Amino acid sequence: MSNRSIKQLAKDDRPREKLELKGREALSDAELLAILLGSGTRELNAVELARQVLDKCDKNLLRLARMSLDELKSIKGIGKAKAITILAALELGRRTRDTRSSNEEIIDRIDKAYVYLNRYLADLEVERFYALYLSNRLAVLRCELIGSGGVTATMVDPIVVFKKALECSATRVIVAHNHPSGNLKPSEADRALTKRLEEGGKLLGIQLIDHYIFGHNECYSILRDEFFRP
Repeated sequence: MSNRSIKQLAKDDRPREKLELKGREALSDAELLAILLGSGTRELNAVELARQVLDKCDKNLLRLARMSLDELKSIKGIGKAKAITILAALELGRRTRDTRSSNEEIIDRIDKAYVYLNRYLADLEVERFYALYLSNRLAVLRCELIGSGGVTATMVDPIVVFKKALECSATRVIVAHNHPSGNLKPSEADRALTKRLEEGGKLLGIQLIDHYIFGHNECYSILRDEFFRP
């Protein structure tokens, strides 16, 4: 491992200076992450430490975005402050993406719903439950994580689903969760929750469009009783 500091690199290779001279698009993922880290360790400079972090997620930024605070802190050289900085930056990126999506995306077909929700539910090792809130014309208003559980189950409170719908004035909602096993067969609990959401939505004037279960590169529609494979 190199122990050169950032200051020992050529000026054009220092991340901050490179961004100033050439623009942010010219920087690699490791160089952008190095700017967030601010410094390295005794053994690694900031860029090398950033590469080490990216190696932990197979250089996949989506996987990095799903890492928890504890997972980041488990990487040698990443303390609490650095881990929080990474998570904060990734969350800002997610919110920027959601803001752009809410202005542009209309979810009026199952394939569009799949593409939108798959970015949140792909390649997870635990179950997560999301609600995608839509306007009357099916424009995206917000996508919210409602619950996160273990390998086989996630507890979801319909009150939380509809509370968030009312907060953003949604009139329609799509809910989705993943089965890490890849088995898309809905459980009795999945079907019961779908029924409760459907009935609760009718009382509030909020339509449940569907409840999808995501597996490995496919999903299952509980209300339509059909599979979708892109």
